[in-house]
Amino acid sequence: MQTFLYKLLFALLWCISKLPWWLFYKLSDVVCFIIYYIIGYRKKVVYDNLTHAFPEKSPDEIKKIRRKFYSYMCDMFLEMTKSITISNEELQKRYVLKNPEMFRHIENSGKSTVLLAAHYANYEWSNALCLYTTNQVVAAFKPIKNKYFNDLVYKLRSRLGAEVVASKEILRHAFAMERNDPGRRIYGLIADQTPRLDKDNIYKTFLGREVPVFVGGEALAKKKKLSITYAKVDKVKRGFYEIEIVMIDEDVSDFTNFEATEKYYNIIEAQIRERPELYLWTHKRWKHAK
Repeated sequence: MQTFLYKLLFALLWCISKLPWWLFYKLSDVVCFIIYYIIGYRKKVVYDNLTHAFPEKSPDEIKKIRRKFYSYMCDMFLEMTKSITISNEELQKRYVLKNPEMFRHIENSGKSTVLLAAHYANYEWSNALCLYTTNQVVAAFKPIKNKYFNDLVYKLRSRLGAEVVASKEILRHAFAMERNDPGRRIYGLIADQTPRLDKDNIYKTFLGREVPVFVGGEALAKKKKLSITYAKVDKVKRGFYEIEIVMIDEDVSDFTNFEATEKYYNIIEAQIRERPELYLWTHKRWKHAK
């Protein structure tokens, strides 16, 4: 029965992915209306997150940002379904790499890089980076409990050539690869989420509150003397994005501990403050804040 329902749902998603763009975004508007006004999905969580992040803003300003956020969120998750059938040429037209020379520089160095990203703008299309580099992209992936949806998301994220590895295995996998066959890889990590809690968690002030932060990417780069970069995604207009590869540093092995992580979070926070509606406010990023 589950197999049948999955195939039925996949057929529906496939049909949605084939819609012309103007109709596709009309559907997104309808979905947004249902989620925001009828279901009210996590509206309180979003409001509380925004209020804590921007205490200087009025309730009306917070609600305006929240409404824009839901429109962005529905667009982004529907755009993920476009990945089922979108051509490589169309994807490159809508997800443009601003500075391909940075990838050429990384490729010519012969070394790998840790590419950090955030839940900002359309991070679901970031697998398009495979189309811009000859280096092997190795991307972290948080498995989904439902086997069928897990397989679907895995296929979408790996279809352009990325090697997709479970998040909890990515660092062990990367260390092994750099030990046995070093160089010429891009380790993609979305590192702004809440890490697993333990007594050794590192805390960082992020949007006004101290929260535990993920430092695995920095640990990998320091140990293996890799560069650390940041995938800075921005929305140009509806359905069109630009991504810039920002060099945090060529070699962080001599950095003080957590210095690279500090730089990474400073970049994210500056982006969020400029266009807060493009951050994923529905997740409980501050649930373990001090």
